[in-house]
Amino acid sequence: QVPVVESGGGLAQAGGSLRLSCTASRAVARIDSLGWYRQAPGGQRDLVASIASSSNTNYADSVKGRFTISRDNAKKTVYLQMNSLKPEDTGVYYCNADLRIYGSTATSNYWGQGTQVTVSS
Repeated sequence: QVPVVESGGGLAQAGGSLRLSCTASRAVARIDSLGWYRQAPGGQRDLVASIASSSNTNYADSVKGRFTISRDNAKKTVYLQMNSLKPEDTGVYYCNADLRIYGSTATSNYWGQGTQVTVSS
């Protein structure tokens, strides 16, 4: 069972919005910290936004004021609300999370499988 799964990607027009979700499986007791990463075609995987267990957030300069990361601990889900989308936001978005698995005393780091976001001009 994949520990975290992304959803919510798709096609949007420039100026539009999408909301991504990263949801942990039943085997996960809680999400500690989590980051959303973007990999553009032919590019590297870059951090877009992150949220700590304290809910402190951090954003890449390119998305500040447009993207918002938030968490719902009861649903074991972290969201990335993306507004005022630009064509350069196109890429595969991955979540990377430090998870506490039931029965484990330590956190482990996992990547999701990614979700495609395409922004047309």
